[in-house]
Amino acid sequence: MFKRTVWGIVWLLTVIQVPAQYSFSGRVLNEEQEPLGGANVVLSELNKGVITDQWGRFTMRKLRPGAYTLHISFIGYETVQAVVELREDLDLGDFRLVPSVYMGEEVLVTAIRAGERTPVSYTSLDEDEIRARNFGQDIPYLLSMTPSLVTTSDAGHGIGYTGLRIRGTDANRINVTVNGVPLNDAESHSVFWVDLPDFASSVDNVQIQRGVGTSTNGAAAFGASINFQTRKLEKDPYARYDGTFGSFATRKHSIAAGTGILHDHFTADLRLSTLHSDGYIDRSRTDLKSWYLSGSWFNAKTLVKFITFSGVEELYQAWNGVPSFMLDTARTYNALGEYTDADDKLKYYDNQIDYYKQEHYQLHFSRVITDRVHVTSAVHYTSGAGYYEQYRDCLLYTSDAADE
Repeated sequence: MFKRTVWGIVWLLTVIQVPAQYSFSGRVLNEEQEPLGGANVVLSELNKGVITDQWGRFTMRKLRPGAYTLHISFIGYETVQAVVELREDLDLGDFRLVPSVYMGEEVLVTAIRAGERTPVSYTSLDEDEIRARNFGQDIPYLLSMTPSLVTTSDAGHGIGYTGLRIRGTDANRINVTVNGVPLNDAESHSVFWVDLPDFASSVDNVQIQRGVGTSTNGAAAFGASINFQTRKLEKDPYARYDGTFGSFATRKHSIAAGTGILHDHFTADLRLSTLHSDGYIDRSRTDLKSWYLSGSWFNAKTLVKFITFSGVEELYQAWNGVPSFMLDTARTYNALGEYTDADDKLKYYDNQIDYYKQEHYQLHFSRVITDRVHVTSAVHYTSGAGYYEQYRDCLLYTSDAADE
């Protein structure tokens, strides 16, 4: 009896010393009274938070009595703050978030994009479609499934020197832009995709406009316009590795990382890639490297974004193609660098290479003046340097004048 009494007192004291715990719940809606799934609900004092479910509901449990500051946020909406006095279980009801118009990166390319009412034939690819097609091949092969587009490849497998034609028009009459900035070479009006290896890994979306398009800068767009938009704002931090392995010793390694939104105003993204392949055509190896870096500052009406991307290519030349009379017997034949030595033996020059490095820098500024007036400006700079080394038999180039 005595023991029971002692244990009873101990149990009673324990129960008395355990503080009361309560919970509260609520629901988050948008301006249309529709539930917002994935909204963040955070208690400032405890640095504790939950995410609303698909019906916009949330619940906080096992909280001691007291006053708490509640922050409810969702990207694209103004943050709601409320003070909760917790003395019992509470149902806080509905919280309605009001849209907060901040400068989105879409404004960088809006002026040169076709819409449903634009009298232009076009195809748009989003990030998911691009990732599904991106195995390390160059941009022309990534776009090859779109209408009226034909691709070519020196190495025979879409990595290295590749090209495209749209509606029969070659690249010097196809206008290409990145975030509204012209990509076409200033001298030839063409685009050398080999200088941008794995660029697709940093592309958020692309639109191909067939025929005379909406682009207003760069090369003439008689054949088509291709408009790329690079990675947009990422709300959360991320890190990703992509690896591809295939025929002809082809392999791609790519790592990407981003900070997400820092202090409600900053983001940064980085990508590094390497590509190698021996090629389908004889002696058509490629060694490619590239990187992409961006940093942004934004608020409700202003966006400032710096972007830089670069590519380095070193490859063995294979741009002469296979003669038609040899296709049936030697489909991988490559005559470049071929010579006969003093012993009349057929050999190939080892250093028959093409090397080039290209760097791009873009600084974008956008400002919302009114709901219908946006001001957008950009400063960009592109630099490139390289060389190629090619074997030629000097006897073939002896002039008639020299013979005389």
